[in-house]
Amino acid sequence: MTPAIAFLLAMTFLISIGGIFLMVWGLANDQWGDGEEAAKVIFAEGELGREEDPALTGVRRKGIQKEHEEGDLNIDEEELAERRVFDRSGRTPVLWWLSSSIVWLLLGSLFGVVASIKLHVPDWLIQDAVLTFGRVRPAHLNVVAYGWASMAGVGVGIWLVPRLFKTPLLGGQYATLGAMLWNIGMFSGTVAVLGGMSEGLEWLEFPWFVDIFLVLGGALAAVPLLMTILRRRVHHLYVSAWYLIAALVWFPMLLITAKLPLFTGVEQAIMNWWFAHNVLGLWMSPLGLAAAYYFIPKITGTPIYSYSLSLIGFWALALFYSQVGVHHLIGGPVPTWLTTLSIVTSVMMVIPVLAVAINHHMTIYSRWRMVLSSPTLRFVVAGAMMYTFASVQGSIEALRSVNVITHFTHYTVAHAHMGVYGFFSFILFGSIYFILPRLVAWEWPHIWAIELHFWLVFLGFGIYFWPLSIGGWLQGTAMLDATRPFMDSVLLTMPYLKARSVGGSLMTLGHVVFAAHFILVMRRMGPASDAPPKLMQGFGKRKNVEVANGAKS
Repeated sequence: MTPAIAFLLAMTFLISIGGIFLMVWGLANDQWGDGEEAAKVIFAEGELGREEDPALTGVRRKGIQKEHEEGDLNIDEEELAERRVFDRSGRTPVLWWLSSSIVWLLLGSLFGVVASIKLHVPDWLIQDAVLTFGRVRPAHLNVVAYGWASMAGVGVGIWLVPRLFKTPLLGGQYATLGAMLWNIGMFSGTVAVLGGMSEGLEWLEFPWFVDIFLVLGGALAAVPLLMTILRRRVHHLYVSAWYLIAALVWFPMLLITAKLPLFTGVEQAIMNWWFAHNVLGLWMSPLGLAAAYYFIPKITGTPIYSYSLSLIGFWALALFYSQVGVHHLIGGPVPTWLTTLSIVTSVMMVIPVLAVAINHHMTIYSRWRMVLSSPTLRFVVAGAMMYTFASVQGSIEALRSVNVITHFTHYTVAHAHMGVYGFFSFILFGSIYFILPRLVAWEWPHIWAIELHFWLVFLGFGIYFWPLSIGGWLQGTAMLDATRPFMDSVLLTMPYLKARSVGGSLMTLGHVVFAAHFILVMRRMGPASDAPPKLMQGFGKRKNVEVANGAKS
């Protein structure tokens, strides 16, 4: 074992040990006890059974309220008033992170469509090196992963912090400064990649001096979390808080480790996939699951199905995930024991995935009709379902008998998009639809635009994912057939790559609709609530029924 591999394993061990330490601390401080009551900590007194969806208005909102009218009708108005204060306390940093993420989403989508078309029209836009596939595609990956997904995830996380700890956000100015530095890093890194200054490692293309801005920006974003948790007014840390804390601790560990000048040759490839997979599993997944564990019960008015199971899912993620990435190097010149370890931990990931899947799907089971009528919940539940699919698919894909076919094919690209886009981005879309009216005290003016956004990205992603998966599998079988020339494996993918471009274009159109709608709300171009935010009680009359979603707590 080389020193570099030993160091990488030590960092993996440190992540797992950190998870065990937190688990022991949780046991010692009664964070595992009284699961039924712990699941209710996100609700105000008397709020159980009350559906909440700021993207739904008028008669339709009244309809979902009628579906399930359990719980105490005497709602704690004082706590709801405090919650409105909590929401406003993080307004500036959250809007910085979310607004920036929308800009990067549009730019990343444009890069993605251009890169996709180039796969079946290779002579398109080749006059300038900046527009070649080798530069546009890495720019797409980094802009979407670190510009859109990461910035939106941090914004949602910052908004959740005061709600989870029931105290106003402290140190918001640090998070705002962090967003500025992160944007500087994103702009500089994107220009560097398009200009040919790439590190040449997937997910790590930005030069090391650019990543300094991301590390500093992420560290500053974590400051309000640490300051607020020290002033928290709740004894029990809800499961979403565990995921947020872990994500903001793990990301700088991952990025700093990956950028250390210790890895060369094969060791660099091992480090590359250790980092790339952990960015999804230990950075994006915790942020997405934190949001899902809050919004699914909050929108439906139903506590999470099994709180103890939710904690098991978190600890299992911390223990098993950190070594799964090396299964991307099966068959490569790496130690067999290392890839075997990765395969074992990949299969063990079934444990946290099942824990999360049972919780999310059983929580929504009794309220499944709300998915039909609630645009916000539709996004979040779709993302939760695709998390289950992507995770199980990943465990199967790690098996040698499957990996030998899917390796080096478009199947792997489709799988990666199922995780980053199908799971994480759908959760983020739903979260933003829930959060933004509470930040700017303004309605989403057009419900049809939310539904159009959903169907464009949902159908577009389906057209993207399934043909690319099928084409990738056929590509893998063709490459394994010694009687067929290599070009057969290339040419047979053409129809599937064209379908990928069609799907990607539909997704991009959905992003444009989403961004335009976001701008309308930010500019307050739409119906405004003429009453302070207030939870509906007994379907009492209000001055303006159609603006109910802005009046929700």
